[in-house]
Amino acid sequence: MLKPILMNESRQLALELPHPPALTRADFVVGAANQAAVAMIERYPDWPNRVAVLVGPPGSGKTHLAAIWRETSHATEIAARDLGGADLGTLMASGAVLVEDIHAPETDQTALFHLINLVRESEAHALLTSRSRPVELAFDLPDLRSRLRAAVPVELDAPDDALLAQVIVKLFADRQLPVDASLVDYLSRRIERSLQAAGEVVAALDAEALAAARPVTRQLAAQVLARLAGEES
Repeated sequence: MLKPILMNESRQLALELPHPPALTRADFVVGAANQAAVAMIERYPDWPNRVAVLVGPPGSGKTHLAAIWRETSHATEIAARDLGGADLGTLMASGAVLVEDIHAPETDQTALFHLINLVRESEAHALLTSRSRPVELAFDLPDLRSRLRAAVPVELDAPDDALLAQVIVKLFADRQLPVDASLVDYLSRRIERSLQAAGEVVAALDAEALAAARPVTRQLAAQVLARLAGEES
């Protein structure tokens, strides 16, 4: 959370302390964009295939949902780019493995193929995350493409207005910031349609409200959104 240090009567300096994201199941807001993916994750280990691919754009909640599965399955986690130098047997010791970002160009295709084979042979489970569907990944190994086509697809869409509004409400509540419904509606209609953008805007509003020693209002939100837009341009 941000802590204010008094500088003068009109403005304070906000000292930024870590505000780590909450990645538990209780913190995951379910809506039309992600309910099918949540249902699939919660059905574990009753999957039609031992390998599932969680697909979604940045800010769709992939990291959060993958963390929920990792906690449930006690999976070992590894980035796809690190597979080439990993001991695959050690990765499978817990009976489950989470491989993040298989869409990354640095992904070792051979290592990923061997990992999927090992998952099947050892009757373990694997959850792979990706920004692209398996059929859209430019992998050169035909056998790897075949393995991924057989995996369970779990897709996350970009959040709609209703889900985005629910997430914004929760983010403000997590920071103990009182806001009204009109402000939430104002923000959800103007920010990028992603959970990441919602988090960034709420954090920026928290910091500005503390620095200015004022409540979070629509006027303050308009100022912060204009500033953030200027920084991105």
